[in-house]
Amino acid sequence: MNEENEVASMHLVEIKADSEVHYHRRMTEIYYVLDGEGHMELDGECHPLTPGTAVLIKPGCRHRAVGVGLKILNVPVPKFDPADEFHD
Repeated sequence: MNEENEVASMHLVEIKADSEVHYHRRMTEIYYVLDGEGHMELDGECHPLTPGTAVLIKPGCRHRAVGVGLKILNVPVPKFDPADEFHD
């Protein structure tokens, strides 16, 4: 990965257990489901996840992915910054 690129990053993520609800103040994220099934919670509303599903997560949206065997491509814009992850 080019560390000078501030525009976006891309990460392959395997969700093996329920993630914690969290949000970002600056980042927009795109989740693209590659494999597995489950659902995405966006501000308390559940949306089904199956292969080929894309989800746009805007800054401030409380979210988490839930499922077993979920493999997603995560594209944060701007690039991922662990300091921009917050829990209530």
